[in-house]
Amino acid sequence: MRLSSGDARQRLAAARVARLATVSVAGQPHLVPVTFAVDADTVYIAIDHKPKTTTHLKRLANIAANPQVTLLADHYADDWTQLWWSRADGHAAVLTAPPDTEAPIALLASRYPQYQDTRPTGPVIAITVTTWSGWSYT
Repeated sequence: MRLSSGDARQRLAAARVARLATVSVAGQPHLVPVTFAVDADTVYIAIDHKPKTTTHLKRLANIAANPQVTLLADHYADDWTQLWWSRADGHAAVLTAPPDTEAPIALLASRYPQYQDTRPTGPVIAITVTTWSGWSYT
């Protein structure tokens, strides 16, 4: 059953992890799991302290080249009546100035205890959602 935009936003906002899809300048898709926080029609993702192979992250380069992104959260269960997915399509910007990142990082810290102890110091991706969509078995 198709979800209303409000129900899709609510399910995505309640999910603990989602997948961020970006596209390179050459058209190559890139998908990574992310932690996030939703504030109305904006989704925030911080570049945090978890170990990474490089600080030149493909998702950031892809957003610079093409700001159109998709964020997907879902729930799988062997009982298929419990299945659902929710998607946020929108335009991303990379925030780097502390006045721009403070509120999103505080929002993320209120959602994830790991960010309370070690606040992210990297940039924050801000996605302005233009379309919320989703599906649920029931």
